[in-house]
Amino acid sequence: MTELLTRPASDSAAAARPPRPGLAARLAARTRSGAVQAVLLIAAALWLMPTVGLLVTSLRPKEDSAASGWWTALARPATLTLDNYTALLGGGEVLGAFWNTVLISVPATALTVALAALAGYAFAWLDFPGRDWLFLVVVCLLVVPVQIGLIPVARLLGAVGLFGTVPGVVLFHVAYGLPFAVFLLRNQFLEIPQELLEAARIDGCGEWTIFRRLALPLAVPALASLAIFQFLWVWNDMLVALVFAGSGSQPLTVLLQSQMRQFGSNLDVLAPGAFLSLLVPVAVFFSCQRYFVQGAMAGSVK
Repeated sequence: MTELLTRPASDSAAAARPPRPGLAARLAARTRSGAVQAVLLIAAALWLMPTVGLLVTSLRPKEDSAASGWWTALARPATLTLDNYTALLGGGEVLGAFWNTVLISVPATALTVALAALAGYAFAWLDFPGRDWLFLVVVCLLVVPVQIGLIPVARLLGAVGLFGTVPGVVLFHVAYGLPFAVFLLRNQFLEIPQELLEAARIDGCGEWTIFRRLALPLAVPALASLAIFQFLWVWNDMLVALVFAGSGSQPLTVLLQSQMRQFGSNLDVLAPGAFLSLLVPVAVFFSCQRYFVQGAMAGSVK
């Protein structure tokens, strides 16, 4: 009788004990030690060293860059100057390329996110003929390389008069960014509880109202993550812009590439131009970092 009374107590005590931490939890706990933190700081410093070298090189005179390495300027910070940036921004060619990059990246990102949100919600919650087959086509387009469509799309844009223009480059980026964007947002919208949508329909909300006031707010982290990925890809792209952009619509990547081809040792132009091209993506990423982390963790915790 005593054994029967004590066994449930021992079982309940065992159930009350917290579970044994797994391997991932033990490794995460060890990263809090001072030695691991020091190793991580060293790794971060090595990872940031090329960026620091680019910044220092962009601030050095042309003669100093040709005579010694960038690290020698750290011992003589008085030799650093903003003359390279003044000369670079004083020329209309660089400013024009910078604004061309903005005019390509912003519309390409906004159109891709907007169209993908509409299509993703339709594929997730609207019933229309051929929905599954159309989504299968979208999935198949994910494996199509960009290089395959360069010549056919160039001929198409040339036939409609958009080849060599900013809208032509934007349309190409939107077309090739939509398959992944639709696939990502469709899976995100599928995580919305069906009961929540049915309750909104019972209250008299139409599909547009549900999409605008219910689905979009719940998908803000995924939308922000998609916008960051699309913006970084378009901003740093050179292949598409090199093929489709004309002399008056070339972005910074094409301009810097042409400078490198013509003046291989012209670091006073290449270094500040490359660092200027780096600043905008970094600023966009850090300004949307909170949404990016939320979007990366979406669906991992129920």
